[in-house]
Amino acid sequence: MTRPAQKPSVDRFAVFKEHLRRQGLKSTAQRDDIARVFFASHPHLSVEELYRAVKRINPRIGYATVYRTMKLLTECGLAVERHFRDGEARYESQSEGKHHDHLICERCGKIVEFEEERIEALQAEVATQLGFRITGHKMELYGVCADCDRRV
Repeated sequence: MTRPAQKPSVDRFAVFKEHLRRQGLKSTAQRDDIARVFFASHPHLSVEELYRAVKRINPRIGYATVYRTMKLLTECGLAVERHFRDGEARYESQSEGKHHDHLICERCGKIVEFEEERIEALQAEVATQLGFRITGHKMELYGVCADCDRRV
């Protein structure tokens, strides 16, 4: 059965604060604002999109601070950097080990996450038949979403 990927239940903000402490870094208001906005935002944000969103609540935020904070969130496992066909780095929350795949609309850029157990099982079966042990993978399916298809 296909279903949307689930959101994590861990206190991500506390994990981020602990990562900063372990790295000997300060927990600043700017980093906190960036993390809060990222955790509350839709997945697959670019740094530019996140920068604009954070700037609305903290006009003194700098682009480089957003970029560096996303690097910290990625290092501590709370964010995953993705590169789809357009090549732009996009970030999504790490989903606590839950793997999911992506459908990407080539017209509007809409990205839909999904999980499908049958696809995962088939990949594992193919790998076994060919003598591989899977350590990770990503699936990106490109096409046209229903909204864009209706507009034609």
